[in-house]
Amino acid sequence: MITRKRLAAGACTLLAALTAGLLPAATGTAFADDPRGGDGPAPKVELVLDVSGSMRARDMDGGSRMAAAKQAFNEVLDATPDEVELGIRTLGANYRGDDRKEGCKDTAQLYPVGVLSKSARTEAKTAVATLAPTGWTPIGPALLKAADDLEGGDEATSRRIVLITDGEDTCAPLDPCEVARDIAAKGINLTIDTLGLVPDAKTRDQLSCIADATGGTYSSIRHKDELSDRVNQLVDRAAEPVITPVAVEGADQCAKAPKIGSGLYTDREKFGEHRWYQVDVKPGQELRASVSVAADRQVDNDYGVLLRATTVHGREIVRGESAGSGRTDVISAGLRYPKADSEDTDDADGAGEPETVCLRVSNSFSAPASVKREPGLPVELTIDLVDGPSDASDVAFFGLGRGWWLLGALAVAGFLGGVLWGWLARWRGAVTRSN
Repeated sequence: MITRKRLAAGACTLLAALTAGLLPAATGTAFADDPRGGDGPAPKVELVLDVSGSMRARDMDGGSRMAAAKQAFNEVLDATPDEVELGIRTLGANYRGDDRKEGCKDTAQLYPVGVLSKSARTEAKTAVATLAPTGWTPIGPALLKAADDLEGGDEATSRRIVLITDGEDTCAPLDPCEVARDIAAKGINLTIDTLGLVPDAKTRDQLSCIADATGGTYSSIRHKDELSDRVNQLVDRAAEPVITPVAVEGADQCAKAPKIGSGLYTDREKFGEHRWYQVDVKPGQELRASVSVAADRQVDNDYGVLLRATTVHGREIVRGESAGSGRTDVISAGLRYPKADSEDTDDADGAGEPETVCLRVSNSFSAPASVKREPGLPVELTIDLVDGPSDASDVAFFGLGRGWWLLGALAVAGFLGGVLWGWLARWRGAVTRSN
């Protein structure tokens, strides 16, 4: 009979084993080294803020949209990395009249793009504090001017526009989506990210189109903390190395799949579709793969994404999966597969030859019948082939590595110790009663 005391003794030993055997094995490096390797040209970012009259609306956690934007800008100005040159441009901030032609010219640079010293951060905050919701929504003209603001530097300079607005452009026929396409066509390494403060379909479609044209992202924002976090994230991203994704078209089966190596890839996947890719993994290498599927249109609440690695014969090696419910922009999953070195295998056949691993990306997104199915959902696939552990068993047994042997031994020792302790306690009790 296992008493509470025996169970407690075994549990304490098991906890000690977990501390000794599990934690060291779980602290490995998750990704490859930072590829920047030295100082590059300073990234340039311009925040473009809608200051049109509709920004007075009080639907951001009880406050106005303008107040939420000011809070976000203050936090971002404090947190902007030193290596980022940042500026601020407004649209609809100055003209109060009804003349549409004049209203569509209303865009101005509130603070020039440059390195933010302590005094510069204070000056920029003061300028933001003076803003009051006023006029029209000339998104197209503002994007054109913002692209001009970010000129300078060499071809390697990363440039990013972060547009925050609560509505559609009111200055057609200068379509902001066409403006974004024209900017992308110039090849000046400029990305436009859009943040929509109102989730209506027309605004979402226009802002998604602007972002897609330049490889940027669209986010729907409903809370002031979300706005601060997202703008901070995008500014920080500007300081990261820029990797141009490679377009690839997955196949409907592994035998027809394109072969890819280390890198960043983009594809499109229909609702509920499977797409296959091939990766050659050499002995001694570890395959690290992750996939992100973006919900760039209205989708049903429940969804998931699966990344599955198999042999060419269909045997599953490992999988990574993720599921969610409710509104999302992106859902991701990842996996790791270490290929044992040929010296560590008993099978001499094909020693030293790379193994072809089949990667299958699947999604369980669905949507109402009114939602367009074409083109498919954006897919981003990251592949990394790195030097693996000295033995594939180092990452075996659910990530415990070789520590699982120690864990097992200590767990058994703890159980036996608990049994022995209970037996001794009972023996002492019997002796005491007999006396």
